[in-house]
Amino acid sequence: MQGKIISNISNIYYIEYDNKIYEAVARGKMKLNDITPTVGDNVEFEKIENENMVITKILERTNYIKRPKIANITRLVFVVSMKMPKPDLLLLDKQLAFSEFLGITPIIILNKLDLAKDNEVNEVKKIYEDIGYNVIISSAKNGEGINKIKQCLTGQISAFAGNSGVGKSTLLNKIIGDNLTKEGEISNKNKKGKNTTTISKLYKIKDDTYIADTPGFSTFDICEIESKNLVKYFKEMRQYEVNCEFVGCSHIKEEKCGIRQALLEEKIAKSRYENYVKMYKDLKNKEEHKW
Repeated sequence: MQGKIISNISNIYYIEYDNKIYEAVARGKMKLNDITPTVGDNVEFEKIENENMVITKILERTNYIKRPKIANITRLVFVVSMKMPKPDLLLLDKQLAFSEFLGITPIIILNKLDLAKDNEVNEVKKIYEDIGYNVIISSAKNGEGINKIKQCLTGQISAFAGNSGVGKSTLLNKIIGDNLTKEGEISNKNKKGKNTTTISKLYKIKDDTYIADTPGFSTFDICEIESKNLVKYFKEMRQYEVNCEFVGCSHIKEEKCGIRQALLEEKIAKSRYENYVKMYKDLKNKEEHKW
C-alpha cells in the first residue's frame, strides 16, 4: 500500500491511505541507512505478523526541511503579527531566503490587522508585494482574509511558520473549522508568545489539500545556505549582482557594487538590504568558526 505520513508520535507513524489512518513502524534497515520517515513523506507500507504495519519504502521527496522535519511541502505560509508581538521582518527575510533556497512557494500573511494602523500594514505589504510575493492581510480574530488564504492553499501541502504568538493557531482553527490546535498565549506584561504547538501534523482539508502546523520554525536556522550564495535568495537583489565590479563581492563594503548602487537608487528596500547584511555576517561568522 502507498500512503502519506500525517503524524509521528514516539516513532509510531500515522499513515493516510484510502481515507483511513493506519499506524506503522519503520523497518529496521531504514535506520541503519540513516533514512528516517517524516511527516509529509509518501511511503509504501505493508501488514506483517500480528497484524502490525511496517513502512518498507520512502518514495522520492520533492523537498525536505531538517528543522522542523517535514517533507514534500509545496507552500510555506509565513505569518507575521503586526502588533503584540511587533513585526519581525528579519525572521521573515530569513524565512523567504530559505523558501527560495528550497524552491518552495511562499505566502506572507500580515495578521492582527485589527490591532495595527493602516499605514503600518500597507508599508510592510508594499515592500514584499513590490518584490513579487503574495501578501495577504488578515485578522484571525474576526476572520478577515481567511477566504483568500484558503484559496491559496487549495491543492497544496502547506506549512505554517512564524514566531510564537503571531496567530498561527488561531488562523489554523479558522481555516480548518475546528479547535484542533491550542491557541498561543500572549503575556500582556512582556508581549512575548508562549509556544503551545508541540507535534508536527498534517491536517487534511480536502482530497488534495493538507495543512501542517510545525513547531520549531521560530528559530529558523538557515545555515544550509552559504554566505557567498545568500544574495541569490534575495530575488529582487540578484539581478543587480551582474553590475558588481569584483567577483565574489559581498555587497557590504565593496566599491562599485551593483546591489549597493541599486539601494541608493531605491530599487531595493532599505530594510531588506539591512537584513541581508545581518544574515550575511551571521552566516560568515558561523562558517569561520565551524571547526
